[in-house]
Amino acid sequence: MSLVLRNGRLPGSDDLVDVRVDDGLITSIGYLAPASGHSPATRTVDLGERWITPGLWDNHVHFSQWSQTARRLDVSDATSARAAADLVAARLAAVPAAGKHDRLVGFGFRDALWSDAPSRTLLDAVSGPVPVVLVSGDLHSCWLNSAALAVYGFAGHQTGLLREDDAFAVEHAIDNVPDADLDAWADEAARAAAARGVVGIVDLEMTWNLDVWRRRIDAGTDSLRVDFGLYTHHLDDAIAQGLTSGQVIDGTGGLLTVGPYKVITDGSLNTRTAYCFDAYPGLSGDHDRGMLTVPADELEALMRRAAAAGIRPAVHAIGDNANSLALDAFEAVGCTGSIEHAQLLTAADVARFGRLGITASVQPEHALDDRDVADRYWAGRTERAFPLADLLAAGVQLALGSDAPVAPLDPWVAISAAVGRSRGERAAWHPDQAISRQAALAASARGRHGIGVGQIADLAICEIDPFVASVADLRRMPVAATLLGGRFTHSTL
Repeated sequence: MSLVLRNGRLPGSDDLVDVRVDDGLITSIGYLAPASGHSPATRTVDLGERWITPGLWDNHVHFSQWSQTARRLDVSDATSARAAADLVAARLAAVPAAGKHDRLVGFGFRDALWSDAPSRTLLDAVSGPVPVVLVSGDLHSCWLNSAALAVYGFAGHQTGLLREDDAFAVEHAIDNVPDADLDAWADEAARAAAARGVVGIVDLEMTWNLDVWRRRIDAGTDSLRVDFGLYTHHLDDAIAQGLTSGQVIDGTGGLLTVGPYKVITDGSLNTRTAYCFDAYPGLSGDHDRGMLTVPADELEALMRRAAAAGIRPAVHAIGDNANSLALDAFEAVGCTGSIEHAQLLTAADVARFGRLGITASVQPEHALDDRDVADRYWAGRTERAFPLADLLAAGVQLALGSDAPVAPLDPWVAISAAVGRSRGERAAWHPDQAISRQAALAASARGRHGIGVGQIADLAICEIDPFVASVADLRRMPVAATLLGGRFTHSTL
């Protein structure tokens, strides 16, 4: 069936246009006479003078974890360890444990600015025998009580606060929801994303996502395109199966594509494990500058192996030292790819991003979540934190994302943060690093800030012109409809 979208506007213009879609592609943009060349199979939808933009991508998500977040105890508002423990106590009192195998999982604590430290004894005092796992808002640490430490293989741990690989092991272990339940939640989350104009995600969940998404698509989840990521423990299988980045998986209706190979080389700012040149104030010992979780020579070898097999590397690097080492590896291997996060950079490395053609896959909302932590732990360096404008000026391709569940899976939130460098009433943080609305939209739409003939009809229909919307309106952008290959995945029209 063909589709004609009538009476739409393109961003930055008040002129009305009609858009024709045939076989999932845009074939015409401009005025179309009524019934001009239309067959009986042509569907016509009046857009009511709304704005037509490219469909949006979230270029960094952990989709299964995002799908479960609403079902976990929200501890993101806790301003101290004591306050987080009180939230645990209140939940357990409201929903008494039914048996020894029950557990309580919470999400979202950020302890970098707390005056008291997380401890297993604090959780023990409010939880008793019920295993409690609280996952940090940045996913790089987990806080467990004694019962949970015993369940997940860390009995006797002194503090109960696990970081990096130990935390990832626990996060993987608690992700044991039955497939049918998790897939239903994922379908719900995919539909919610489509309602925000999202047409695709890069899913970097730490699992063998090929089978997961094949199963979901076979069951009818068809609201999003998915590029699925690979990790080191899956690299051998991926190479053996001949998977290459950009390869569309047969039998998925074009919805599932092989994405990048992700390597996590350092930690995070909130956990104080992002690997930096300078020490963190108040920290001492072996990890006072953060944690390098993959040595430079090992990183280069892994990237070389992946690139030789046609799999594009995506290197997690947050601290300035980690980013410098990641760029060293890209230069040595001679391949392109992305650095995920790129939160703190030297001026020389901003230039290297451009010279080497490395994509900066960034999450602008993290700048607003982390600004107070950065002002404390990266004091004197924050002019180099989240340097989006500098990266663009150096010719670097930006790809905006959320890192959901770290930030909401909503590209309009990322666009607003990139443009305004603030939310609410706070003054903008390093406003010189803000980018234009056009650049932010393009970085959320695979390089497009407008639509064109011959493109796939992955579209969002907005109530406000994104090129003139306020920062607040960008964040809440009302989306009237979303189309995936010319098929409506969301509509209020």
